[in-house]
Amino acid sequence: MAHDHSHDHAGHSHGEAHSHDHSHFEGSSEKKLLFAFVLTLIMLVVEAAGGLVSGSLALLADAGHMLVDALALLLAFLGARFAARPADARRSFGYGRIEVLAGFVNALTQFALVAFIIVEAVQRLFDPQPILSGVMLVVAVIGLIANVVVLRTLHGHDPDDVNIAGASLHVLGDLLGSVAAVLAALAVRWAGWLWADPVLSILVSLLILRSAWSLLRRSGHILLEGTPEGIHLADIEKGLREADENILDIHHVHVWQVTAGARMATLHAELRPGADPARCLTAIKTMLVERWQVGHATVQFDPGRCPDELEGCGKGSQHVH
Repeated sequence: MAHDHSHDHAGHSHGEAHSHDHSHFEGSSEKKLLFAFVLTLIMLVVEAAGGLVSGSLALLADAGHMLVDALALLLAFLGARFAARPADARRSFGYGRIEVLAGFVNALTQFALVAFIIVEAVQRLFDPQPILSGVMLVVAVIGLIANVVVLRTLHGHDPDDVNIAGASLHVLGDLLGSVAAVLAALAVRWAGWLWADPVLSILVSLLILRSAWSLLRRSGHILLEGTPEGIHLADIEKGLREADENILDIHHVHVWQVTAGARMATLHAELRPGADPARCLTAIKTMLVERWQVGHATVQFDPGRCPDELEGCGKGSQHVH
């Protein structure tokens, strides 16, 4: 009874987590993302044509944004589709992490887009171009309506789902771009302010930049196996020590997130002599699920002092999941 490892590492708990993710993706995310992609693609063509005809930077910037969005939504759709694939021998945790990669890439594309818009806007400020405000206003209003529809379609996703969050960020940027285009069209049409077009484009870009940085940090944190938001390892250690009177110590706790709704953990536990390991294991896993929503955990029972510490490899073991 020196070591008692949880026997469900590739079985019951792991399978439950992935079956939940499959239904989430297949029943919701894929359809939402596909609809958003098709509508965004249509609006991309409309706004690009409107921007070229009217000479509006705000419309061209929004069309450029929609081009990135269409690719981002397609990437997110493929991410959701691949994430639903079952685990295999090479990827025992499945393909769910693809959604996080999609969110990370989406955030990076926003930085490139913002840089392009700002450079173009500065050039327009020094060299104003004539704008057909009527055409600009009509196209901008159509784009605004389309973006509202797409954003409502994507609304209500799992807060941990950085794939849908990335797609929503792009659409939100489009929505802000459409609002800016409408305001710029009104300013040009009724006040003759040609500078309003590039200035509003810059303001929208700065708002997008802030959201892109937030998404980049969130997705990067998951990719670096960071502890999920709202979880404190010290609280888990303290709570699990109180889960059963026969648990003397909890240590080497690691909690990370593979993808949305799939929290996992590894930990060591020291039990009192003669304790029932099955009972303690049940108490530990039950508390992890109910209090911290950790659906899959691997538990090692130590025979007294932790073997890793005795062998002088405690630091190294911290990186082994």
